[in-house]
Amino acid sequence: MSDLSIFYFFNNFAFRSHALDALILFFAVFLGYWIVAGVVACAAATILPRYSRFRRKNIEIAIVSLASALIARFGVTELIRFFYSRPRPFEALADANQLLFREGGGSFPSGHAAFSFALAAVVTFHYPRVGMLFFASAILISFTRIAAGVHWPSDILGGAAIGIVSGFAVLYFSKRFVSHSVI
Repeated sequence: MSDLSIFYFFNNFAFRSHALDALILFFAVFLGYWIVAGVVACAAATILPRYSRFRRKNIEIAIVSLASALIARFGVTELIRFFYSRPRPFEALADANQLLFREGGGSFPSGHAAFSFALAAVVTFHYPRVGMLFFASAILISFTRIAAGVHWPSDILGGAAIGIVSGFAVLYFSKRFVSHSVI
């Protein structure tokens, strides 16, 4: 399947019903905030005596996952966009359903995908079962960004790859070069 046919498959979910549109917008815009809140809540929960034995690990996860997500989103993604400004689907296609209104350009790679997949990669390294929920959230965010008309499927793949590689790279460097006595 081509980028265009996959785009149309997901984008055709837009404007079918008000409820579906609301779900698409919620997942495309707000689910990312919820997964960040989940990472922060896991670290914050360690102030409770019941979870204090996880303090070092959960604080490390929060720091490393947020650092990798920020590097993926605002470092790598923006560097690529500086050199390559791909038009968004709603700019290139007259019949694209646009649920989410944004400025044009900067479609590749998806910053939302890079951010959410970086978080998911780090969480999965430490907590595989919980990480699967983070990956499911990252996938949901990504596909709803296509449905909302602001990204091509290849934007999502590029962002996902950047996020996963950034997550594991920051995790590797934090294990290799950062003293654990800092945390």
